[in-house]
Amino acid sequence: MSEVKTRKVHTPEFKAKVGLEALRGVKTINEIGQEHGVHPVQVGQWKKAIQEQAKTLFEGKRGPKPVAAHREPELLYSEIGKLKVELDWLKKKSGISLS
Repeated sequence: MSEVKTRKVHTPEFKAKVGLEALRGVKTINEIGQEHGVHPVQVGQWKKAIQEQAKTLFEGKRGPKPVAAHREPELLYSEIGKLKVELDWLKKKSGISLS
């Protein structure tokens, strides 16, 4: 009977290390693949992925991050609740009835 082969799962750190080594160009992709036990085509794919995604490293603007849009309503409703409680307390203490 034949033996069932399982896929190797490589960590992102390993992929980055091998891909950056391929980017440096000191060794050929075949040498890098043989050294790390990875197929040369896979090394080329990791190298290409690093090249394509490198531009996204510097896209962010400087300064504080804006408040997430989904959190803004929660903050506003909590502020409204606090103000309503404060207003009710002031009405009670002053004896004014605005009904």
